[in-house]
Amino acid sequence: MDAIWTRHNGTDLRQGDILDHCAVASISDTFEPDASEDFVNVDMARLIVVTQSCDLENGKAPHAALCPVYTLSEFEMSDERFKSKGRWEEVRKNKVEGLHLLPGVDAPQNNRDALVVDFRLIVSLPIGYVTRHAEALENRPRLLSPYVEHFSQSFARFFMRVGLPSQIPAYK
Repeated sequence: MDAIWTRHNGTDLRQGDILDHCAVASISDTFEPDASEDFVNVDMARLIVVTQSCDLENGKAPHAALCPVYTLSEFEMSDERFKSKGRWEEVRKNKVEGLHLLPGVDAPQNNRDALVVDFRLIVSLPIGYVTRHAEALENRPRLLSPYVEHFSQSFARFFMRVGLPSQIPAYK
């Protein structure tokens, strides 16, 4: 099997880099701008960079766009529907909007070690923070070509969907 992942150290970021333990701020559903209560929580998450590598390299992105990455077991704990037989096969075949499967980092041939990326939640973090955090991580996973292009294409397909009010009737 061709190499899918490599391990990388340093400050240079690329699309397809996985960053563990990123600080992500979230605002409570009950947020009121004029309230005196604290509505912002900071959680830690495993994220994958979705910003184009060329934009990162050329300093064209003041913030990096990242999406959460889960093991199948983690995702199944948050959404029990994915424990059903055949559900991951639907995701693998791109029949579930907003989810993308990546081969596992350590055992890419084992489909239960696959990772699921949730494109439905995009996190924007300042490049300075992401770069410092990436440098602090040792041997972070980096998706290799052509897998990173396939990942990028899946991300683009999710956002370029267009729902039509009517379609050409089925051929009979």
